[in-house]
Amino acid sequence: MKVITNLLVTMVLSVLVYSVQAQIVVPSASPTAKLEQEVGLTKITVEYSRPSIKDRVLLGTATEKSIEKYGQAWRTGANTATKFTFSDDVKIAGQDLKKGAYSILTIPEAKTWTIKFFTYESGSWTAYLEKTPVLETKVDVQNIGRKVETFTIDINNINMASATIDLLWGNFLVSIPMTVEVDARVSKAIETTLAGPSQNDYYQAASYFHDAGKDLSQALVWIKQANAKEPKFWMVRKEALILADMGNYQAAIKAATQSKELAQAANYEPYVRMNEESIEEWTKKVGKTGKVQVEAQKMEVPKTKAPEQKQDKM
Repeated sequence: MKVITNLLVTMVLSVLVYSVQAQIVVPSASPTAKLEQEVGLTKITVEYSRPSIKDRVLLGTATEKSIEKYGQAWRTGANTATKFTFSDDVKIAGQDLKKGAYSILTIPEAKTWTIKFFTYESGSWTAYLEKTPVLETKVDVQNIGRKVETFTIDINNINMASATIDLLWGNFLVSIPMTVEVDARVSKAIETTLAGPSQNDYYQAASYFHDAGKDLSQALVWIKQANAKEPKFWMVRKEALILADMGNYQAAIKAATQSKELAQAANYEPYVRMNEESIEEWTKKVGKTGKVQVEAQKMEVPKTKAPEQKQDKM
């Protein structure tokens, strides 16, 4: 009997726990939406909730029964404030807006709407009513001649460096002009690419050939190109190691001495110590042979471009 009682208690507790944990999920009256769109080289993300008219009056005066009121701030959606995220700096109606996340409030009027962007903050959208917008502009309202039942934010009229942020609901369209920077960024990329491999590209290529036991003569060509203008202590250290592995200890000692001096100037003790140890080791080898085995730096080796690799210096 006691066993049966315990079993019944366990069953009742299980039902109660399930009842507490279970939740009834129903469709949202204003479902959430997320829009991602690239304009030029800039990514724009919009996160908002989409209310529907449902046979109601969309806009009216303060005394009229309507969803939203003329002259009053609207979250430009439903539930929480609508969120815009820009991956790069943009211009909204000719005004600068830095990259980042923003909330938008609008003040609808019969002929024009006021658009306000605020730095995004989590919490109630009403908090923005007491804040100063980072950007404010007015945009004319257009009648599209048809009814859009559910509030929609879209990005249209996309060109290489411009687009419009369109707000559609009922029969109105508010089209906010936006431009993005393309020409300067592309021009800089073209200039950098056509200038050839960077210092780091040559260093990475030389490091790979050296560490993988490949053609040291080619590795030497690349590391010399890396160190031609603004030598770095870790790059000159690599040149010293390549020269030493090629048997050119005198040149390796010279490079190691330069690397040591650069490391001292940068206050980077590990490379100072490593170079001192190498100089001592290679000096002994030069003393034994009495001459350098290979005059590596004078070798004529065809120049080739370094593969483009980006890695940390260490």
